Amino acid sequence: MEKTYDPKQTEGKIYQLWLKSGCFNPEKLKAKKTFTILLPPPNVTGSLHMGHALNATIIDILIRFKRMQGFKARCLPGTDHAGIATQNAVEKELRKKGVSRFDLGREKFIEAVWEWKEKYGNIILDQLKKIGLSADWSRTRFTMDPEYSEAVKKTFIHYYEKGLIYRGERVVNWCPRCQTSLSDLEIEYQEEKSHLWFIKYPLKNSADKKECIIVATTRPETMLGDAAVAVNPKDKRYQNLVGQKVILPIKNREIPIIADRVIDLNFGTGAVKVTPAHDLSDSEIAERHHLSSYKIIDGKARMTKEAGPGFENLSVSTAREKIVEELKNQNLIEKTEDYTHNVARCYRCQSKIEPLPSQQWFLKMEGLARAAEKAVRSKKTRIIPQKFEKTYFNWLKNVKDWCISRQIWWGHTLPVYFCKNEQEGISNFQFPISKQNENLKLKIKNSSAGEKFVVSLKKPKQCPFCRKCKMEQSADVLDTWFSSALWPFAELPRKDLKKLYPSAVLVTARDIINLWVGRMIFSGLEFLKQEPFAQTFIHPNVLNKEGKRMSKSLGTGVDPLLLIDNFGADATRFGIIWQTMGGQDVRWDETAILAGKKFCNKIWNASRFVLENKPSRINADFSGLMRIKNLTTTDKKILKQLEAAQKSVADDIEKFRFGHALRAAHDFFWHQFCDVYIEKSKSQIADSKTEKTTKNILFFVLSASLKMLHPFMPFVTEEIYQKLPMKSRRKVGTPTKTSGKKELLIINKII
Repeated sequence: MEKTYDPKQTEGKIYQLWLKSGCFNPEKLKAKKTFTILLPPPNVTGSLHMGHALNATIIDILIRFKRMQGFKARCLPGTDHAGIATQNAVEKELRKKGVSRFDLGREKFIEAVWEWKEKYGNIILDQLKKIGLSADWSRTRFTMDPEYSEAVKKTFIHYYEKGLIYRGERVVNWCPRCQTSLSDLEIEYQEEKSHLWFIKYPLKNSADKKECIIVATTRPETMLGDAAVAVNPKDKRYQNLVGQKVILPIKNREIPIIADRVIDLNFGTGAVKVTPAHDLSDSEIAERHHLSSYKIIDGKARMTKEAGPGFENLSVSTAREKIVEELKNQNLIEKTEDYTHNVARCYRCQSKIEPLPSQQWFLKMEGLARAAEKAVRSKKTRIIPQKFEKTYFNWLKNVKDWCISRQIWWGHTLPVYFCKNEQEGISNFQFPISKQNENLKLKIKNSSAGEKFVVSLKKPKQCPFCRKCKMEQSADVLDTWFSSALWPFAELPRKDLKKLYPSAVLVTARDIINLWVGRMIFSGLEFLKQEPFAQTFIHPNVLNKEGKRMSKSLGTGVDPLLLIDNFGADATRFGIIWQTMGGQDVRWDETAILAGKKFCNKIWNASRFVLENKPSRINADFSGLMRIKNLTTTDKKILKQLEAAQKSVADDIEKFRFGHALRAAHDFFWHQFCDVYIEKSKSQIADSKTEKTTKNILFFVLSASLKMLHPFMPFVTEEIYQKLPMKSRRKVGTPTKTSGKKELLIINKII
């Protein structure tokens, strides 16, 4: 062995050894039990960040550990097409050339996206290999693969035929930049300093024309679309005003004062404006009280004609300034207070969300949510740590119908076709649908607007309405999470469903418990009548030293690829897991990486000492070691300590206590083996009576320690293991040239 360990000279070579051996694909291993983990598919736009690194390391620890326990352990990898994110990335590239997607047209733009995907889409998978992920790369899938796309469309048809998918106009979260709807789970909230305006709404029947109700709002520009003023029925301040009318300032429209239980008595004055077309909560209030709706903001965040003269085509921010100025001129602003609140933004481009009415497709969630809730309450699927069940149940309890349609070009187009002669002038996101039976025979259905349409897996050969036109497919695509919800089974070939579904455990972050975990659970129950995984482990988020979310764009992120390049993959894995001690978040500390590098060197140097003092005859399984009669007290102690460490590490891994497991393995090797036994072994080796036994024990403990440490630090342990002067007593269960030679540590059973 070289005097020092060099990860740059080792890691690439070792990974190629694993790939060549075929050990990541366990098909020919003689094991009866299977253990499967699905890699959460990273976006094709992604590059490795600390969240990916933590997730992949945990998955790899579990896979390697189970593989060494004798399971057919397999990690199934793949990537997600990431509709909005990928479209934005390609549009950004086009803008550098002075071209927009509209210049190309939809067909050419999709071709450009596929070209981009082929060039950049697998970068993150290659990066995951650098951190040592032992995935079965032969089974890599993509959510836009033909078979996967067909499964997505069949899912849409299935839900519609059950009456769970419908189309209607509802207030949705709209991104003016991406020009698409978003679900509630796809928006992020950022704290913003603004103002709270207290506006006077004059009472219609006041004797002196000066009586008013004061309304507090953070968005005075939306008052042009007000349909009512609402108070809580328990609020004694306003009980005598309920049922009266006020004059809406600027518009001079009469609107009622209504009572609704959702109004917060403590916000502002306790009286709030109701703008049904531009607030999700207000739209629900309007539905309960049969209020009119006025759309005064369009999809580009500009004021519409309905906003009134002087406001049409103004940006929202400009309209706000003008309205505030006019209210001041009319002496209708009681006061203005500084106010900090959370503003909804697009999770991809960070543009401010504009709630507005739009014709969209929705999936009814009530029944699906009940099934997903039952799966966790019955413990058929366990969420670990258990505290995250609260997040899961709260979402299911308050879940709304899922807006599944998106107005972008990249993604799974809806299996919806419409008659061009009957549907002239309908915008991209207003195409209706019809129902079809299992044999895909078309059934016609008319919407309330008189629109005629069909749903079909394939384009109908003849339009059933006009009998003339070539029916046109909906320009809408499905929400990326609609297809991701099928990941546990849509990415598997049908012949493998029985042996690979359900998977053993899902490893993910808390951010997507609702976006992804819950949706996969009800999808698995709906289509395969079984939960997709038995356990869901929610790992912590990795924050910077200040406790803030890491962001590469803001310069607050830590690039794991740079850490791997500087310190090695094993040291990086060590540093990540060392800090994962069961807390909700990890505040990143690079000193743990340095500790990992030192530990790699410690393992290397201890191994050099053992190999310099290797026994003359080596029994690969050490079957007779424990029966030796002349063991010293020191010998007995290290063997007992090894056994205790092995049990502790195994138990902690099974309980997802990865930081604890690593620390137990580290403390045993460094302090009990190196600091104590190796030091005392030197005098025992010098004594002819204890020399042979001591060398055997040194070799045995090293071999067992490498196996115990391997799931955490696979490269250095494999490199050393390959240098051990012993041959396996059994053949490697892989179809490679290595069969018959010493097996890989990665599939060597734990003693």
